[in-house]
Parts: sequence; C-alpha cells; structure tokens
Amino acid sequence: MTLSAAFYRAPFAHRGFHDLSEGRSENSAAAFAAAVQRGYGIELDVQLSADGQAMVFHDYALDRLTEAKGPVRLLSAADLGEITLKGGSDKIPTLQAVLDQIAGRVPVLVEIKDQDGGMGDDLGPLEEATAKILNAYGGEVAVMSFNPHAVARMADLSPQIPRGIVTSAYRYHDWPLSRKTCDHLREIPDYDRTGACFISHEMNDLSRPRVAELRKAGAMVNCWTIRTPEAEAEARAYADNVTFEGYDARTHA
Repeated sequence: MTLSAAFYRAPFAHRGFHDLSEGRSENSAAAFAAAVQRGYGIELDVQLSADGQAMVFHDYALDRLTEAKGPVRLLSAADLGEITLKGGSDKIPTLQAVLDQIAGRVPVLVEIKDQDGGMGDDLGPLEEATAKILNAYGGEVAVMSFNPHAVARMADLSPQIPRGIVTSAYRYHDWPLSRKTCDHLREIPDYDRTGACFISHEMNDLSRPRVAELRKAGAMVNCWTIRTPEAEAEARAYADNVTFEGYDARTHA
C-alpha cells in the first residue's frame, strides 16, 4: 500500500491552518476551512469521548484549548460539542463532522492519540471509533500514531487505509516514558510489522540514518512541525513533505 500523489503535493496544515489572531483555533472548523481554501492537506488529532466517539482534539485535557477543565474522555460527544475552543467561536467537533466539512477536497492525516499512556497495547475503543468513520469516507485519508500498537490495530480494522507511524528522537527529557520504551521506539522497529507505508518524523531528527533507510526502501517521509519557510527548505532535503504551522507554505505540483 502506498500514499497517493496528493500526500506529496500538498503540505499539511498542522491541526488545520490555525491562527488565533484571525479567530481560527487549532483543530477547528475555521482552521480546516482556511486549509481547504488554500489547497493544503490537513493534519488533525482524535481523542475518545466518554460515549465512544472520535473527537477532533489534540490534548488529553480540556484546560489549554478551552475554558473547561478535566479530561476529554470523561465527557460525552454531545457535551464536548457544546464547549467553545479558545480564540474563536467554534466548538469541539466530531471526526464525522470534520470529514463532512472537508468532503474529499484535500487529503487528510488523522493522528490517533495514544490512549494507553505508555505506548502499550491497552487500546481499541478509539481505533474502532475512528475506523467506523473512515471506512465510510470517500476522500483521501491516511491514519498515523506515535503508538505502533494503534497503527497495527488500524491495519486490522481498516486495511484499505494507508497508515504510518509518527516518529521522534525520543530524547528522555521530552517524553514521560521509560528509557526502555524510548530506546525501542527511537529506531522505528515496528514499521514493517504494522504494514506502514510512511512515517512522520520529528524535524530536528530527520538526519537519523534509520529515516534515510526507510525512505530508500520506499517509505514516504513526512515531518513535524515546520514553522518557517527556511526550516521547510532544510527539511525537504530529507523528507517528501512537511506538516507546518505559522506561515503560508507553498504547494508543490
């Protein structure tokens, strides 16, 4: 399985083309509309509601992005849908609502947030909720996660949907994980077993030999998160595409 040309051509707007100064919160309807208007791909995140719905929201807790408090997963989809995102007027959307809005006009990268807490295999409900929605979607979409177990679960639930692993240098001070887990994940050992066809790698670690090895073997290499045109130019020496925020990226024919 490979990604279509659309995933190479359009840079991916990180959590939509968000800009609080323009009233566009991250992972909001306004941010997704702005990305579609500019022809960017869209990267978004999903978390699980109390009633098993895939919600488009990055954090595990509501505190940073809304005036509400506490874990996302303790509230129902209906209750979450009444909470306004800071910096705009949009509410927290479901994955279904976002895909209905995008309607196949640009490619979408769906990041499944780790629900295990330690990159382990105590997961399933979020993957199942996500797969249920994606299996009925007609547009260009791919799924990814830092947790390889989540990627492997999506291979079972949605084998027709391209999948990838979000990867990192896994510096010990950056991650609330054991050193053993960081050491395991750093060299991307789960790429083949998950049936992945791409990675999205940390931009400051793109020169890692394992990244070049996977790319040479046919993996598409994306990277996160680019914040200037200069950083994008540097990243493209190692990566096929970028996930960006904070500037107007250029699309590539």
